[in-house]
Amino acid sequence: MSTVNTPGPTVMTGPSRPVHRRMVLAICCLSVGVTGIDLSIVNVALPSIAKDLHASVGSLQWTVDAYSLVLACLLVLSGSMADRFGRKRIFQLGLALFSLSSLLCGLAPGVGWLIAFRGLQAVGGSMLNPVAMSIIVSVFTDRRERARALGMWGSAIGITIAAGPVLGGLLVSGIDWRSVFWVNVPVGIAAILLTRRFIPESKAARGRAFDPPGQALIIVLFASIIAVTIEGPRHGWADPWIVGLIALAVLALIGILIVEPRRSEPLIDLRFFRSPPFSGANTIAVLMSAGLGGFLFLNTLYLQDIRHFSPRHAGLMIIPLAVGQAVAANLSGRLLASQGARLPSRWAARYSPSAPSFSSP
Repeated sequence: MSTVNTPGPTVMTGPSRPVHRRMVLAICCLSVGVTGIDLSIVNVALPSIAKDLHASVGSLQWTVDAYSLVLACLLVLSGSMADRFGRKRIFQLGLALFSLSSLLCGLAPGVGWLIAFRGLQAVGGSMLNPVAMSIIVSVFTDRRERARALGMWGSAIGITIAAGPVLGGLLVSGIDWRSVFWVNVPVGIAAILLTRRFIPESKAARGRAFDPPGQALIIVLFASIIAVTIEGPRHGWADPWIVGLIALAVLALIGILIVEPRRSEPLIDLRFFRSPPFSGANTIAVLMSAGLGGFLFLNTLYLQDIRHFSPRHAGLMIIPLAVGQAVAANLSGRLLASQGARLPSRWAARYSPSAPSFSSP
């Protein structure tokens, strides 16, 4: 779900010098590309991780979902930090943390350590996507150029998510499962150096206030839902721990509905959800992400554990999906720049089998 706010008035705080806008866009695409790849590249390595670290299916689910969970919980907070303390500074911090934790993931001696390092990796990843969008918006001031740049940036994310399983299959077969994490390190280091050289420092004219109660409630809600989804089938839905987690998720949701409307600057402004286009777009995004993530997780286990394909073969069998998503991402980026967001949203709602049967008015 995308709840990152579009940045308001921007103040450039770095030294005055020419801005190479295309280079800035390329760096932002490169940086968020590694996070996009990381969302899907690990899936092909799961059977190898299970054999090497003696991990259960539940542990494999946590290996994937720990990253998504932490990323989703911290996206808005990271965007607020960047607006307050400087986007370039937080962007570089995110790249450094993402690269370091990727190295640690590849060195993990057990599945518990791997899950913990995946969470740390997501902390760095949360500082990249919303901050990259803010950087692009601050650099591209013309409305049409900004729309085109954001379209290309969105295309890069879609292409890298689709390409992740293919690259993962090649790396696991050619080297080792640990290489799917190590590949992020040189890319991250290069992005840090390029960011320091080409991206100007900027921050919001007025930084948003932090919302600790809202942030805590969001973490409790998402963590409870993920834990119930993963552990419920194994322990049974009547297990006291599972029932307790369900109750905790309900209480957290009630807390959000009570607390957030009373905050002067809430983490998530619930009034946005009164807008059918906003609610519809987020519903479509959630369903599409859940469908793709579930498909990639189960598909790689099926191809390697049931069909006994090699990681390379399993990755290559994802190529039709990767090509289709890459073409669609590029096309939607161009449509976003020329027609706005309504037409791509309608097409997604109409032709995707996992999307609801409504579109933005």
